[in-house]
Amino acid sequence: MFPGFSISLQRVLSICSCMEQISVRENALSILAPAKINLSLLIAGRRPDGFHEVETLMAKVDWYDEILIQPGREAAVELICEGPYWAPAERENLVYRAAQQLLESSGSRADVSITLRKNIPAGTGLGSASSDAAATLMGLNQYLGAGLSKKHLSALAAELGSDVCFFLNGPLAFCTGKGEKIEKIHDNFEFLAVLIVPNLSVSTKTVYDNYSHDAALYAKLSAQINRYIKKKRIDLAVRMCANMLQESCFDLVKSLAELREKVKSLGVGPCCLSGSGSAMFCVIESGNEQKAVECKRKIEDETGCMSIVVRNNRW
Repeated sequence: MFPGFSISLQRVLSICSCMEQISVRENALSILAPAKINLSLLIAGRRPDGFHEVETLMAKVDWYDEILIQPGREAAVELICEGPYWAPAERENLVYRAAQQLLESSGSRADVSITLRKNIPAGTGLGSASSDAAATLMGLNQYLGAGLSKKHLSALAAELGSDVCFFLNGPLAFCTGKGEKIEKIHDNFEFLAVLIVPNLSVSTKTVYDNYSHDAALYAKLSAQINRYIKKKRIDLAVRMCANMLQESCFDLVKSLAELREKVKSLGVGPCCLSGSGSAMFCVIESGNEQKAVECKRKIEDETGCMSIVVRNNRW
């Protein structure tokens, strides 16, 4: 156990009493890292730095990776990956990089062991790696009692990846720039959805590289979605099923286009791609859980693809 942990733990206990995301387990800290879906995703064009300017409505859902932070033994940061899905080792993993950044920024010399349980597959457009990084920043900040501000954590998050900042905020936000400029949406938007998670990953970079910009389509969709947001009608924006990366993704992976058409033919409602893919989702507009379970079963029976019923996350 590193010096000062017992003091830090007391600070954490008072904070965790009103938070569901972080909990204390003996001498360890457990943090949940939720997946996200893009309720809409527009591309405004390419930036001078080579990245694309985006406008996206993002929402966290209640499917989680798990991060456990506890005293380390030797190395400043020891990362252990477990769970049903693959995750890159140490320095290639955003969790490791986030932990290193936090330690350096806080001036801490503590030895920590971090266990990442990977429940959400990578390369699915569900943002799990970004969420893992954000959870690590938040969790380690509290675990060490470092006291870094939200603004400071956001600056670290922006260096790690475009979506990491969103996961420090939410649960629902309108994100612009590369995705790092966050405008939290305070209106309650309750939803129930079926996630369709194919057994394949898609490279975000490859999808963006393959993307062909349609300025007229962007202008039309942006005007409509911004109008719905101002009217507090997120449901109408979601119903548009607008994802400007969809054509690029489906052009690269024909089987995903076929899967979407198959899901649509089952009568479960609009089927939308999340992020750059490969995962898709169908919002159950009635909010009927029994219907959602029936849709999940139908999708799995007819496509052989794993499906999960999710709700909007509350933090």
